[in-house]
Amino acid sequence: MVMEMGQPNPLRSTDSLDTLAAKVYLNVDADTLVEQTIERGQGKISDQGALCIETGKFTGRSPKDRFIVKDDYTKDVIDWGEVNIPISTSAFDNLLEKMQIFLQDKEVWVRNCYAGADSNYRINVTVINTLPWANLFCHHLFLRPTNEELETYKQEWTIVQIPEFLADPATDGTRQENFSIINFTKKMILIGGTAYTGEMKKGIFSVLNFILPHEHQVLPMHCSANEGAKGDTALFFGLSGTGKTTLSADVNRMLIGDDEHGWTNDTVFNFEGGCYAKCIDLSAEKEPQIFAAIKHPTLLENIQFFPGTNTVNYADAKLTENTRAAYPIDHIENAKEVSVGNIPKNIFFLTCDAYGVLPPISKLTKAQAMYHFISGYTAKVAGTEIGITEPQTTFSACFGKVFLPAHPTTYAELLGKKLDLHGDVNVWLVNTGWTAGAFGTGNRISLKYTRAMVQAAIEGQLDNATFLPHSVFGILMPTSCPNVPDEILNPKDTWADKDAYDNQANRLAQLFINNFEEYKAKASAEIISASPRIQEVKI
Repeated sequence: MVMEMGQPNPLRSTDSLDTLAAKVYLNVDADTLVEQTIERGQGKISDQGALCIETGKFTGRSPKDRFIVKDDYTKDVIDWGEVNIPISTSAFDNLLEKMQIFLQDKEVWVRNCYAGADSNYRINVTVINTLPWANLFCHHLFLRPTNEELETYKQEWTIVQIPEFLADPATDGTRQENFSIINFTKKMILIGGTAYTGEMKKGIFSVLNFILPHEHQVLPMHCSANEGAKGDTALFFGLSGTGKTTLSADVNRMLIGDDEHGWTNDTVFNFEGGCYAKCIDLSAEKEPQIFAAIKHPTLLENIQFFPGTNTVNYADAKLTENTRAAYPIDHIENAKEVSVGNIPKNIFFLTCDAYGVLPPISKLTKAQAMYHFISGYTAKVAGTEIGITEPQTTFSACFGKVFLPAHPTTYAELLGKKLDLHGDVNVWLVNTGWTAGAFGTGNRISLKYTRAMVQAAIEGQLDNATFLPHSVFGILMPTSCPNVPDEILNPKDTWADKDAYDNQANRLAQLFINNFEEYKAKASAEIISASPRIQEVKI
């Protein structure tokens, strides 16, 4: 609806919304937002019924232009550095004032929503956008209050997103014209110069990554989660290309959420009300649930059509490889209606090991779980990017380093506390990468076998298995698993040259050790004890 006079101003609660902009649309429904986007020539409708838009210059996040206000509240608790870049209170206040002035002759869309499906840890989020489709994104990705909840809604956090507003780096304290700034004291996020919607989603994820452990001892997690018929919850952590979406999508299990969750003393809860799925090379055969979810009023970002049609060519990466689909979680047929589950029974750390070293599945001790959580390892393979001629390691602490306001050991130690509190949680390391050699000589582990191993772990079929420790990493490898050949379970057995395998294992271990040096000073002795150990190799 168009805003009436006299309601609270999302920017300054003492004012009324009519002073915010020339016209304000408050809590507009999804159908109307689609219509408003089409009316303004900002999008097209696909033959699946999705609204297709382009985000302009930025088709992904800009991590080097994300700042946190450094003030008395944050100066001693944020892990300042290349991830959490400080900016002054005065710079924030100056930009806020400029953005308020900028909005005065504009039309804006305001949405009251929230993040956190567990009401005990929910934060209210009021979003102000200058584009109707950006507000549609917020409708889909954040949780949607009922009409009754809106009547008593109290503003808490505010996001102001103005893609048309450009900063002046010379006077505004930014690196360039685009920026995303979190102010924990004023509970605001300012976003300018970029229309990429993921900045809003990840901004609130970063906020919860600080608030939940700092104030509630709740572990925030960059993972997907699903639930079995018996109420057992499984978590899937993994960087891009490890199979997180593929392995967590299971028609026999209810989806709790696909990306961001919190772990309390008795629940796992989704932060979001929707999904923001990559859709490059999407097909009904490869990802049937996501493909079916793309319908009215899904928002499709930066896709291309087949010439002369409104049929999406999901293989076309002309604008970006990071094409995205944003839709409410109920577009997934087996999504859980209230996105809250029990504490996890099984946790899977997914890695695509292009070195062919790590077992296809292994069980982790508590110390190993904390160590591998901090490491967040996967590998890029040769040929995927210009200049990569051999496997390249990628480490991202807690499987989401760029979203961690606190030091990674904060989250790893909290994971350890959760594992102590709930002693029957199984943590598994699953390698979806290579075996029988590294990339180029070995072969990719069969998805059929990976699915069988994950299923066996979830169904408890590995609870009484015999395990052998890996000679370098110490992780526990099962000697047998239903529907999986025994000979692939120990990776060394798959290599023709055993000495070559040992050398490769030592090489990967050294990369882990080198990466961990960044965190070692603040890590506990227990975490350090799980470091891999270089073994002597026969010459």
